[in-house]
Amino acid sequence: MQVKAPDRTAADHRAGPEERPARRSRTTRPLWRSRRTLQGIGYAAPTAVYVAVFFVLPLLLVGQMSLHDWPLIAGDRGRNAPENFTDVTDSTLFWPAVRFTLLYTAIVTVVLLGLALLLALLVQESRPGAGFLRTIYFLPGALGLASASLLFWGLYSPTTGPLSRALEKLGLVDDPVSFLGTPTSALLSTVFLVVWKFAGFYMLILLVGLQRIPHELYEAARMDGASRGQIFRRITLPLLRPSLALSLLLCVTGSLLAFDQFFVLTKGGPDNSTVTIVQLIYREAFQRLNLGTAAALSILVLAALLLLNAAQFRGLHRADES
Repeated sequence: MQVKAPDRTAADHRAGPEERPARRSRTTRPLWRSRRTLQGIGYAAPTAVYVAVFFVLPLLLVGQMSLHDWPLIAGDRGRNAPENFTDVTDSTLFWPAVRFTLLYTAIVTVVLLGLALLLALLVQESRPGAGFLRTIYFLPGALGLASASLLFWGLYSPTTGPLSRALEKLGLVDDPVSFLGTPTSALLSTVFLVVWKFAGFYMLILLVGLQRIPHELYEAARMDGASRGQIFRRITLPLLRPSLALSLLLCVTGSLLAFDQFFVLTKGGPDNSTVTIVQLIYREAFQRLNLGTAAALSILVLAALLLLNAAQFRGLHRADES
């Protein structure tokens, strides 16, 4: 007995409207996917080339320099690992620079983020003058850090700066004030510059986070009799955590890589008391003309930043899970 094969055309005719488009899409889906893939590659290619040329290749070159004797003028003189790393850590300025950089980072992070949060809370509500205040707070961020440092260098000058003269006219001091003359005053003066420069930028980040919090939560909390302090601790801070995490990450990373403000204001003085890690890299490369030790120190700084950022992300992830 011969069994007749089912008529595929008839089966397709009997199939419902939901089955027939699915069968036709098997032939068109690979072409559609390949087209979208090519479009994605085309969009990402410029960024990938930029990252490869200006980040990956320089990083590989720095890694090669850190393992070789590489004077600035003479060039590569051969492999000498790990002498570059031991020479850096044995330097008399290395550990003082590490301690000062950590101290500066801690002070700037606490003061800057605290003031930025206060400013964001002040201009959070839409009230008369709030837009003007937001612009005023953010305006110093439009100035470059090197330009702002040069401006404050003129303001801090004990001979020609207006701050010292104003204090003398007010009778608060008898002699010209050297704002950069001692290690403590140099550190605090630089912190004041950085806070003035970046408070508006971090205020903007936190303000965006505050405006994403639904007003219904605040209204419900007020109806339940919650005080302002309870609302801030139980609603504002928990829901503001992503913006605070981003601000903390940017602030810590930027403070650890501080260079412009100290290079313009203090040149590492007085008595090398304000030398940061990046300044030490600059000294090794362009004053001692040793690119090998400068590259080794750069690798150490990069490794420290990667570990610190990984620890921050892990801590934030645990906080979100709890």
